[in-house]
Amino acid sequence: MKCYAVIDTNVIVSGLLTNNRMAPTAVILDAMMDGKIIPLFHEDILAEYEDVLQRKKFPFDQKDIEIVIHAVKEFGLEVFPEKTGEIFIDVDDLIFYEVAMEKRSDDAYLVTGNRKHYPIKDFIVTPAEMVEILRQYGNTD
Repeated sequence: MKCYAVIDTNVIVSGLLTNNRMAPTAVILDAMMDGKIIPLFHEDILAEYEDVLQRKKFPFDQKDIEIVIHAVKEFGLEVFPEKTGEIFIDVDDLIFYEVAMEKRSDDAYLVTGNRKHYPIKDFIVTPAEMVEILRQYGNTD
């Protein structure tokens, strides 16, 4: 079964930073690379990934950043969402929410380590919750 998800930037950063391949954020990245999660994206999401991952405070090689961005484009689905009319404290978070909302008919999720940045909705989940959802789908090892 296909599992669609918008992956918040903080999940990608954490997944790349951890040395624990069993950490939920690492499992999410692996599931994306293995096609178990179909990442949903918009050009604004890709731009944020690129901007954040290239910040000097992170030790990421340009090659690793390109691998992640390429994987999202290659295995993902570009979404052109309608405006929801929602107001967010951090306007940069809105596109993640709107992309997920656009694909809710396909049971899309928004995976974030910062749930407090988003409204309380059952499709907005933590990385650990997403790993459990993948298990329910039969999409984990």
